[in-house]
Amino acid sequence: MARRVATTNLQEGAAVAAAPPTPTAAARARWRPYLLVAPSIVLTIWVLYPFAQSVWYSLHHYVLSQPWSRPFVGLRNYQKIFTDPDFLHTVAVTLEYTLLAVAIELLLGMLLAFLLNRDSLLTKILRPLLILPLMVAPAIGSLIWKLETNPQFGFVNFFMSFIGQRYFPWGSSPRTALLTVVLVDVWIFTPFIALLLLAGLRSLPQQPFEAARLDGAGAWFTFRTLTLPMLMPYILIAVMFRILDSLQQFDIIYAMTQGGPGDTLMTFQLRAYLEAFTFLRLSESAALILVLWVITYAISYVMVRYWNRARAHLRGA
Repeated sequence: MARRVATTNLQEGAAVAAAPPTPTAAARARWRPYLLVAPSIVLTIWVLYPFAQSVWYSLHHYVLSQPWSRPFVGLRNYQKIFTDPDFLHTVAVTLEYTLLAVAIELLLGMLLAFLLNRDSLLTKILRPLLILPLMVAPAIGSLIWKLETNPQFGFVNFFMSFIGQRYFPWGSSPRTALLTVVLVDVWIFTPFIALLLLAGLRSLPQQPFEAARLDGAGAWFTFRTLTLPMLMPYILIAVMFRILDSLQQFDIIYAMTQGGPGDTLMTFQLRAYLEAFTFLRLSESAALILVLWVITYAISYVMVRYWNRARAHLRGA
């Protein structure tokens, strides 16, 4: 009897499995791949449309004061940018700002990462505090430091008075403006590099370090031959993110000095902003942004190649 019931159940299950799907289920199965791909298509269009529009603007003469007149001019906007004497100044300021800020942040971030990698009461207190600058918007942090470096009531100049620099010019002088905005950038973004490198240090395997310690290897030898090569992928990622962000820096410089004094800190983003919303030359602004995009894409391509090479070398080791 039990065998007959089991046979009946198996036959009924086979009949259900062999039954053709309902029209609703078939329609769902047919549309499911398109529904899964739809969000990515919408996101791609959302990203590519402003880029394509910028390319279109850069190939036309588009002035916001005369929006009805948009004649096609080809590469004339790019020719005007590259032949402008101020263009080389913009490139030099952008690169100088980027290299100086990233170099200082990498050095300080690595020192902080090694310091916080030790388990002590001090490091447990410092780790949460390290996140505080990252929680402040760069524009807000810049305005805070602009107030604190004010020659009349800023506390920074109060402490500078003890070394004979009561009225240090900071952002008001062409000689110190770059240093001022770089220090603000370092204060905001050094924790980012420190936390990223700290995560890398915590993920490194301990067996090679224990073997080196048993062999009597010194701290410098261990750092040079083990720690630095194994940490290199994390360093490259941190440097790449900071270089790309520094090349596109706008809010810190605009909040601190508005690109001044004069054109001392006239970076790509700031010049493109002024071209579009001060001089109303939207086409030249779009051309500047696209030139900056080519530079950032080339740098990111090279950095990603070095990152892949560092990972392959680490796996091979």
